[in-house]
Amino acid sequence: MKFGVVVFPGSNCDEDMVYAISSVLKQPVVKLWHKEHTLQDCDFIILPGGFSYGDYLRSGALARYSPIMQEVINFANNGGFVMGICNGFQILCESHLLPGALLRNEKQMFKCDNVYLKAENNLSPMNALVPTDKAIKIPIAHGEGRFYCDENTLNSIKANNQILFRYCDKDGNITAESNPNGSLENIAGICNAGKNVFGMMPHPERAVGFDLNNMDGEMILNGLLTLEALNVI
Repeated sequence: MKFGVVVFPGSNCDEDMVYAISSVLKQPVVKLWHKEHTLQDCDFIILPGGFSYGDYLRSGALARYSPIMQEVINFANNGGFVMGICNGFQILCESHLLPGALLRNEKQMFKCDNVYLKAENNLSPMNALVPTDKAIKIPIAHGEGRFYCDENTLNSIKANNQILFRYCDKDGNITAESNPNGSLENIAGICNAGKNVFGMMPHPERAVGFDLNNMDGEMILNGLLTLEALNVI
């Protein structure tokens, strides 16, 4: 599989993701500058974390209009696989490739911490290899990560099994206390109805090795390789 990592002015997790793909997944990866008009024949596109355009106006709102995003949108609408992490998740929501929005954190505080997640199911590549009966530990670093949507949208994503991960405590209990940003129903990650576009606020690329004292992120990223095994890429 060939991965493409889009780089916007203000991206700061692109190198982390490139390292995770090339050194951990052992897959080819290229950087895609935001002004490009080609995805360079990549099989899977990743929008990394950071502060695209300085988060001016609203997180992800300006990046959504970068030239390469029209290519990403067309790619996704034609069944191509796209993942957004943190700021990338915000950009996907601003682009209407994912439902809902990411609002300012509860109490207006930037949160940088290790949190626990629980996979809602194993129905998408992002959570295909993550046990549903235990918690995994993944870092967060965001000020606008509070997932929100209206009631009809919430009912729809639940009915379509579009919730990927929820925030939980270390024992896997989904509680208000384990919710770091006030996200609706502890939602930490979702996908689209077609299950080819994925977004999550926590950073799996920051939990991929012994040097980082955490390997839980590898379960998420290795799940992406199941697409090749299923011959859908």
